Amino acid sequence: MLRVEIFGRDFDVTDRLNDYVESKTSKLDKYLNSLNSARVDLTHAENARDPQDRYVAQITVEGKGYTLRSQERADDIRVAFDAANQKIQRQIERYKGKHYRGKGDGSSLADKALKEVEAAYLENEAPAIARRKRFMLHPMDEDEALEQMKLLGHEDFFVFLNMGKNCVSLLYKRRDGSFGLIDTELA
Repeated sequence: MLRVEIFGRDFDVTDRLNDYVESKTSKLDKYLNSLNSARVDLTHAENARDPQDRYVAQITVEGKGYTLRSQERADDIRVAFDAANQKIQRQIERYKGKHYRGKGDGSSLADKALKEVEAAYLENEAPAIARRKRFMLHPMDEDEALEQMKLLGHEDFFVFLNMGKNCVSLLYKRRDGSFGLIDTELA
């Protein structure tokens, strides 16, 4: 039997919501019977920038030797929980696929892949890289990099030589639509 813990932060979890969450979460062990516990954290962020991010549902499941976690946001706590629950179900299926389905000899695909990588290193061969790209770093400032990112249609990230800091920088788009910048330095 899966042990389910439900916690509410910044709002009270009603009995009806508690029953709903517990009934849905307790069914997760039908996907993977080695689950020991599940923790559901439900949060209400009244000062969220976007009303769609007002409620946060985070589900953490633990089993023997693994932990899986999903988190979703929505304008309704049930919608956020349902989305997080679907996401954790997909993660469980993916975990099962990687660890329980073998090639018929009882070993998992993860073990087989590890043996192949070890064998390649023993033969002084690195694992094959599927694709290589060359990218010319042009010196530019952060504003120009942002403009280049938009012009090139790079939606997720853009690498450039930061003139102002004399280092390689990574400009990336954040989940909320704003941008982040990572500056590199040698260790």
